[in-house]
Amino acid sequence: MSLFNAIEIAGSGMDAERVSMDVTAENLANAQSTTSSSGKPYQEQSVDLSETTGSNFQSTLQEALSGTPSDSGPVQGGVEVAGIVNDATSTQLVYDPGNPSANKQGYVKEPDISSVTQMVDLIDESNSYESDVTAMQTAKDMFSSSLNILK
Repeated sequence: MSLFNAIEIAGSGMDAERVSMDVTAENLANAQSTTSSSGKPYQEQSVDLSETTGSNFQSTLQEALSGTPSDSGPVQGGVEVAGIVNDATSTQLVYDPGNPSANKQGYVKEPDISSVTQMVDLIDESNSYESDVTAMQTAKDMFSSSLNILK
């Protein structure tokens, strides 16, 4: 097990939260888009996160006992983006007869994206990112303190 696992885990969290913030910002930017490149209204997106598939406890214990750490693959306990998923059912009809995309009755299909919910998600993702930065800084401080003790 590496000395820098805490930094790697926090870094994986920062990467995942950055992707989540990008997707949330895209949802906010397209909250009233009536047409996308496919000709349909924008579809709200969400990020699926999963735990990284690092080594299990038994192999980690064997590595620690043998004194030969293995740096093959991601660290267990981190997080990764499993995928970005479209929500195809999130549309609403809005009465806007002046819109060029309106049907004969004057209704326009728009994405059913709540700006308030997206802003709350963005704040949550920002706080999670900040927590990962704090964890990384704390690990760095611990490593520095350990090196100062060894001087």
